[in-house]
Amino acid sequence: MTTGELAVPARPTNRFRTALIVAAFVAFTVATCIPAIGGIDLDVGAIVRNWRNGAGKMLQLLQPNFAFLPRTWAPMLETLQMALVGAVASAIVSVPITLWAASPTNPNSWTRITVRTLVNIVRSVPDLVFATVLVAMVGVGALPGVLTLFLFNIGIVVKLVSEAIDSSDHGYMEAGRAAGGTQLQINRVTALPQTWPLFANQWLYTLELNVRISAILGIVGAGGIGRILDERRAFYAYGDVSVIILEILVVVILIEIMSNLLRKRLV
Repeated sequence: MTTGELAVPARPTNRFRTALIVAAFVAFTVATCIPAIGGIDLDVGAIVRNWRNGAGKMLQLLQPNFAFLPRTWAPMLETLQMALVGAVASAIVSVPITLWAASPTNPNSWTRITVRTLVNIVRSVPDLVFATVLVAMVGVGALPGVLTLFLFNIGIVVKLVSEAIDSSDHGYMEAGRAAGGTQLQINRVTALPQTWPLFANQWLYTLELNVRISAILGIVGAGGIGRILDERRAFYAYGDVSVIILEILVVVILIEIMSNLLRKRLV
């Protein structure tokens, strides 16, 4: 060993303790999962008996009918418009709601608890329930889909960003309070510049999710590519369904690539 080098001792190992921890984890998993699996009455035999039905459907899906592709362009464009409008609208509204939901940016416990409760209620309602109710209220089309995506995005952005604000260091906000700034001034001058990257990441993430969710919302009449997907599935046109699924996959991948490029510029 040369002069000046620091000798680092080998990391001590305790194989018996490691084996004991692994055994305890396995025992806990088995004790927890086996009763749960038995409680939901899984019929594995049905899978073995009816696997040919699923194999037949998969075989049909592996034969896409690309001649049907031109008919999907207009619904896919509507889906992209729904996804973008829902993401942009939620991005605008999510900023003040998030600041109200985080304790460092909203010291008032009553308003903070109220906002968090409302956001949790929105998050607890399934998207299809929102879409079904909104379709009944405003009719079939893109509007109920946009409203559903808006509510869905608000729940995600506010939940994740407010928790990130709660768990981060806020020395810059303490400096603002020491300088005599009001809470509104502190949020605008110190909190928002620090949280813009968090907001941007979540906004881009919701845009990716919106395209996939729109395909599901169309099943209940909320517009977009999902409506034609449900139509072709009802007619057992699995070649057309396969083309629609491939198109959604390509669009989602392209949006993800663009989102990653934007994140690298923003972060």
